[in-house]
Amino acid sequence: MEKHLNMMLEAANLAASAIMDIYQSDNFGVQLKSDDSPLTRADLAAHKIICEYLQTHSQLPILSEEGANIPWSTRRQWHKYFLIDPIDGTKEFIKRNGEFTVNIALIESGKPVVGVVWVPAKNIAYWGGQGLGAFKGLPAQPQAIQVNIDSQPVKVVASRSHPSVELTHYLQQHDSYELVSVGSSLKLCLIAEGSAQLYPRLGPTSEWDTAAGHAVVLAAGGEVLDWQSQQPLLYNQTESLLNPYFIAKAV
Repeated sequence: MEKHLNMMLEAANLAASAIMDIYQSDNFGVQLKSDDSPLTRADLAAHKIICEYLQTHSQLPILSEEGANIPWSTRRQWHKYFLIDPIDGTKEFIKRNGEFTVNIALIESGKPVVGVVWVPAKNIAYWGGQGLGAFKGLPAQPQAIQVNIDSQPVKVVASRSHPSVELTHYLQQHDSYELVSVGSSLKLCLIAEGSAQLYPRLGPTSEWDTAAGHAVVLAAGGEVLDWQSQQPLLYNQTESLLNPYFIAKAV
């Protein structure tokens, strides 16, 4: 676990550096993918850097958002693999609000067992893993983090770019709460560090959006549950790479 974690931290750091070079430039090279989501030069550069680094240091399969055309007949054979979102929050990147992340997760038997969420604009990371604990900061100066269940009012985190009617209805069931809006997998990181207690995601996400932050939440003592079944959210269980609705929470 620790070997894989160190590898993932280094890959994320290298990708973050390349991302910031483009972020500080005048040319993002924005184009639209087939689903109308944006893609930039930074997404592609980060994808290349992370995949090349991991392939050099590991034999495990890799699934990245920018290389997701791996057939289900192949993926279903995977017991252990890396799941990557080179830039989670590309819309936030384009807006230049700093709320974008590099996500790298290690999945084993459908569970996110190690995760790294690097925040390039702040040059900090969140990371954690099964049996390793959860941390924030930089690898050379880690600060241990854990979930916080004692906040009053309860802080509920929501997407900055993807509001939903379902979320509005859910919030109406709570008498007292404070809504915190933030982009990318930072929502999961806020749960892990104790800054928020609930993250109900009642809208579409892909597996690479959540896996790294999910691993950090678990390592910090929280949980991420399928909204309908209230069972732990799992990965690579079907041909679809879309998550069901879910809720992340401090326990």
